[in-house]
This record gives sequence, structure tokens and C-alpha cells, in this order.
Amino acid sequence: MSCRNSLKGIGPLEMVAKSTPPVMMISTNRWKYNGLVMALGKQAKVLSKKQIEQLLWYVGTLRRPLRNEVIVMLSVRAGLRAKEIAGLTWTMVTDADGNISDNIHLTDKASKGRSGRIIPLNMKLRQKLEDLLDEEKQTRGFDLSSAHVVTTERAAKTSAQSIVNMFSVWYADVGLIGCSSHSGRRTFITNAARNISTVGGSLRDVQMLAGHSSLAITQRYIEGDEAARAKIVEIV
Repeated sequence: MSCRNSLKGIGPLEMVAKSTPPVMMISTNRWKYNGLVMALGKQAKVLSKKQIEQLLWYVGTLRRPLRNEVIVMLSVRAGLRAKEIAGLTWTMVTDADGNISDNIHLTDKASKGRSGRIIPLNMKLRQKLEDLLDEEKQTRGFDLSSAHVVTTERAAKTSAQSIVNMFSVWYADVGLIGCSSHSGRRTFITNAARNISTVGGSLRDVQMLAGHSSLAITQRYIEGDEAARAKIVEIV
């Protein structure tokens, strides 16, 4: 199910000044895999193409527009978790010459457990990173070898919780209900799974892009396609 939009159009919007911790909903309907207890039915909603464009437009109207757009695109175009977005450094996205690379070389330290991986850079995301890097190079004391991609006006890096809060505020402001910082990641994985066969790949490739230890976990992230299910029953 895609995120539901409670607004028919977008008018002038203001950022919410306060940042309140998100409320965690705990489901009694759970499944267990390899010792991990995971709740069912409370997954972040998947974004449609229109909703992604809407979100990107909105964050581009706020302070630090380039940074904001990169945060959104790292989620929907690279499938990064909030922790990974916060932990991403410029050395992970640049080559030996200091230019934006063709891949994100995500380290285990910046990721969850041992889920560090190499993710090919989406062309639009690469362009935004190039623009943001040019902007960051103009700031005093910028050091490519140690700087984080996502910074704040008060700190040289941010936290995973701050990324979660940013997404929470942005989704609320554009009226997208049922979305969270994980929506972009689910969208990336779902879209990759639906299209991987067209480029000669398999779900194993999607698993590697997502950094999952098990294919079963990757499959749980994938949103079903109601239209496809309706068509297939007519074929079989």
C-alpha cells in the first residue's frame, strides 16, 4: 500500500519547530526469523512516483535545500537506512581524485551490523551529491577526508534520530499519512525487486543492494502489486 495523501494540493507550509520523539506502535502479531522477533502489519508505506516528486519539491523550498534533497534521494534512490544516511561520509561517495564516484562504498561502521555494501549511484542522486559537494567546499574548514555528507547548522554531523525526525516532519507537512524514514528504503527495495529481472538480475541482487543478511528479510520489504495479482489469476 502506498502512502495516503491527506492533501489535494500543497499550499504554503511551515516547518514544525518542535521535534517530538515518534511513537512506536507494537503489534501483537509477530513472526520470528533466525532469533529476531519482527512485527507484522506495521511496515512503513511505499511511496508512489508522484509522492516522491512532491516530497522532493517541498524539501527544496526549505532551508538547506540541496542537503534535504540528498537526504530524500539517499533513502528512495539508494535505499539507505536513517543510521546510514547520518553516518555517510564524503570518502564513501568519492574516488581517489575527490570526485563523486560511481558507487556508494558504505562501511559496516556506518551501517547496521555487518551490512556494509557497495551501491551503484543513481544518476540523479549523483548530480545532487556533486552539487552538494561543491557547496560544502565553500564552507570554512571543510575537509573531504573526514566530513560527513549530512550536516546541520550547528554540527558537523547528525544522528539517526535526527534523520527520523526530519522525515516525520516532512511527511506530515506534505500530508503523507503512514510514511516514515523507512518508506524511502521500502520504496527502493520494492521498485528494485519489480524491475531487477528486466536487467538480467535476481532477488539476490536486490538483497545485496539492501544489505540484508537473508533473502527472506528482503522479501518481507517488498510491497505486493494488486494489479499484477489480478492479471496473473486470469493467465493461470
